[in-house]
Amino acid sequence: MKSLLLLTASGPLLILTSHQSLNDQKLLGVLRQKGIGKFVAFDVPLSLARERYGGHFHAVESNLHETDDLRVLDFNGQRVFQLFHFEELGSPMLIEQL
Repeated sequence: MKSLLLLTASGPLLILTSHQSLNDQKLLGVLRQKGIGKFVAFDVPLSLARERYGGHFHAVESNLHETDDLRVLDFNGQRVFQLFHFEELGSPMLIEQL
């Protein structure tokens, strides 16, 4: 499982996914279907997301199965930016799907 911060045109999203890589074409297809084709992504250490979100993380995680593509952990950009510092995140990945 991975936790990713996506900076999208409509705002930041923190997602959990059962895919092991953002380069997974199935994951990119699911994001594209949801209208997310262009974004900047950062890996968020799973242990850090679990720590910062506590019970909410557990509730979202328990609904994520290997057959699921992703779950949104947080769509409140202000909260996401308050909970994580850029130095805690992985290197930015630029994704632009045509």
